[in-house]
Amino acid sequence: MRDRPLGKLLTRLGELTSRPGAFVFVVVYALLWIVLDPHSLDWHGAATLATWVMTLFIQRAGHRDTQGIHAKLDELLRIHGDAPSALTKLDKRQPEDIEAHRAAAQAGDEDRERLVPRPPLP
Repeated sequence: MRDRPLGKLLTRLGELTSRPGAFVFVVVYALLWIVLDPHSLDWHGAATLATWVMTLFIQRAGHRDTQGIHAKLDELLRIHGDAPSALTKLDKRQPEDIEAHRAAAQAGDEDRERLVPRPPLP
């Protein structure tokens, strides 16, 4: 697929927000806010900081879960002899490319099912 600089930037930004450095950034931002303009740090400001921190917690948890799932799938692909090794590197591509790959694979599955229908599940 064609090169998407904005997509790459957004993906990289999402990866960075799951790192501990993002929490350090928010803490430094809060400290600078307290030092430079303490009068403007009211309930609204505290709610804003809390929202940022909760967003980072959610991002971090999601990233951890995704990395765990990828590690498990990579191991399954590694031990399964028929799986193409290129599948283990699919997560390095842009989300749009992964979606296109999945759509092509699902279209192939539908073609195979038309030729050789699977028995119904019990």
